[in-house]
This record gives sequence, C-alpha cells and structure tokens, in this order.
Amino acid sequence: MVAAEAEIVHQALKKNVGLFSWTTSDIPRVSPYIITLKLLVYKEVRLMAQKKRKLGEEKRLAAREEVEELLSTDFIRETCYITWLAKVFMVTEANGKWRMYVDYTNLDKACPKDSYPLPNIDRLVDGAACHNILSFLDAYSGYSQISMHLRDKEKITFMTDKTNYYYEVMSFGLKNVGTTY
Repeated sequence: MVAAEAEIVHQALKKNVGLFSWTTSDIPRVSPYIITLKLLVYKEVRLMAQKKRKLGEEKRLAAREEVEELLSTDFIRETCYITWLAKVFMVTEANGKWRMYVDYTNLDKACPKDSYPLPNIDRLVDGAACHNILSFLDAYSGYSQISMHLRDKEKITFMTDKTNYYYEVMSFGLKNVGTTY
C-alpha cells in the first residue's frame, strides 16, 4: 500500500473510531432473532461428563482470571444442573499469555459434520478483487457476537476448580461453528 492510500485508511479509521470494538465488553451481539448457534446432536448419543483435570497453580489462576472476564462481559453464566460437562485446559499463546480452551471432544463426536461448509478461500478472495481495500479482521479473537440457542446452552457446560459454567455465546472448539460464523 502506498503512503497516500495508507493515509486515507488511517484518516477513515480515526474518523470512525467509535464503530470499532476495542475491548470484549464493546462487542455488540447479533440479535438472537437473526441467528443463534443450534447444535445438532445425534439422538442415540449418551450424555457425557468428563473427569476434572487438575491444573497447576499458575494455570488455575490464569483460568480464574479468564472466567472472571467472561463473567463480566456476560459471555458465560454459572450453572448447577448439567447434562454435558467438559473440562478446560490451558495453553500458552505465542505472546506468552495463557488461554483457556474447553475440551468439547465428546460433544463434537455426537454432532454430525456440517454438509454446507464455507466457500473456498480462493472464491472469497476473487469476489473481493474489485475492491480497493481488503481487510482481514479476527473479530477480536472470538465468536462472541452470536448467541447460543436456548436449548443448547446446557450442552456446552464446562468445569473449573470452583464451579460449572455454560456459554451464552458461541464458543471456540465446537464443531461447525466456523460455518455459522
């Protein structure tokens, strides 16, 4: 990009700074009347609760911090009555921070693969070829704009060292979330 084009983009971003989400709590949600993630689970599958995974002290504190952030943004809620229960595990990212992941292996096995995947990336890029500016955004590293369907929230329950929670919004790690997103 040449300097003049870069300056145009910079000015457009400065002019519209209020249109962007800079923190997790700024992210607007898509109305559940427009879209929710519905999980299709085979009827013959037995409900599954995973065994709790012990985390070391550093991982436990990092998981607790992430849970507190998710609670403060209303992305998760505490629950008592569960049908599915997944364990969490912590992974260090490239920047050295811990990231919490939920092990949805059992639930993913109980769901069929979506037969309508997204178009191939080359078709998406070709479709954008006539435009002057192409932007690759990661939607603030999450799927938190799309709500979970009411009847499926209990299926994405996960456990921490203190209590169990479920996601109000679409969660990474679930099969077929990419096609919904």
